[in-house]
Amino acid sequence: MALPRNAPSSWIQGLDFPSRLFETQSTDYELYEEEDDFVLSVEMPGFDREEISVSWDDGMLNVAANREDDQRGQRKTYHRRFRFPKNVVEEEITAQYRNGILEVRLPVETGATVSGTEIEVQG
Repeated sequence: MALPRNAPSSWIQGLDFPSRLFETQSTDYELYEEEDDFVLSVEMPGFDREEISVSWDDGMLNVAANREDDQRGQRKTYHRRFRFPKNVVEEEITAQYRNGILEVRLPVETGATVSGTEIEVQG
């Protein structure tokens, strides 16, 4: 028995099922090192500054936001954790939210080094 070769029905077309199965998520953040700071830039459009929470706990930065729209009966949430490989000066971490972008600066402790073992990359 051969498979049908005609176009899928309209209800299946809207699903776009096979391509959605393997679709990759776009990255909503950028992390880089600038001078002696880690800089984390997170896209968070649609939130107000007061709805965003940023916390640091033992090498882990937590970014969370929660917004409830009672008129539309909608709730929007965001939560992501970031682990950092170097010692960060906890008291000097700053966060700023402008135009839908949260920027967190995490100063690296002076003289801090990353310890570990180098792993040979084989081909």
